[in-house]
Amino acid sequence: MGEKFKGNVMLLMTAMIWGGGFVAQSAGMDYIGPFTFCAARYVLAMIALIPVIFFFSVQARKNPQAGLWEKFAPDKATLWGGLYCGLTLGVADALQQVGICYTTAGKAGFITALYIIMVPLMERILGKRIPKVLAFCVLLAIVGFYFLCVNEELSVGFGDFLILCCAVFFSLHILVIDHFMKKRADGIKLSWVQFAVSFIFAGVLTAVFETVTWENLWAARYPLLFAGIISSGIAYTLQILGQKYTDPTIATLLMSLESVFAVLAGWAVLGEVMSGREILGCGLVFIAVLLAQLPLPVLRR
Repeated sequence: MGEKFKGNVMLLMTAMIWGGGFVAQSAGMDYIGPFTFCAARYVLAMIALIPVIFFFSVQARKNPQAGLWEKFAPDKATLWGGLYCGLTLGVADALQQVGICYTTAGKAGFITALYIIMVPLMERILGKRIPKVLAFCVLLAIVGFYFLCVNEELSVGFGDFLILCCAVFFSLHILVIDHFMKKRADGIKLSWVQFAVSFIFAGVLTAVFETVTWENLWAARYPLLFAGIISSGIAYTLQILGQKYTDPTIATLLMSLESVFAVLAGWAVLGEVMSGREILGCGLVFIAVLLAQLPLPVLRR
């Protein structure tokens, strides 16, 4: 199996898991607050990654006889990468989790997918050349966002706006991962450090704004287990490892399928149904997302 194909498979699995994660996040809000949910899922993700680090981290592969601390301790690039990734991920997840309280899982999935268009826009700001078709994709995405989120009073729902803001921070998260993976950071350890930083961020918000009880945490155990171990611990690690083997553009294209899986999961599990206007908006956003990732020679053909 080639490395690029392996990376693409990892990112496709990431999209599938994240799509189902919107359902878990929505269901968890029936029992606990959004910041509590974020903090709890990070703890579960950190626990799930500990044995993975000991067996599959770069240091563990190079020297299986290394001591526990030697296997676990991150190098400088991994530590700084985890810090920056943790901050961007913490903000993005907090905005997304609060936003899901005010909108549907399906809509949240499609609005979040706008980060696929934001990534090349941010790369352009940083001086990287981007396809000319991106301007058309941005306009198409704006029209799709209008049909998806703007109501009859010409206002955007509060939850939809928060999800849009979270897409900005997910864009930054992707660029930060790409930057530090090029510095040869250890992907698995970086994932653990980012969850630790995100936990501190969410923990502070929980202490300030919410009250936590063990009864409510136990009632939300199934959504938390999915969001913490599978959606966070496994999927974010697959994202980091997958981005290591493939191009950032291809990575964002594959991860954009998260929005499709979110709608399917919301319909199958939560019984969510979109209006014709919202379906049209979803379609335009998804087309814009796909076109933004296709190279110009393909579009010309």
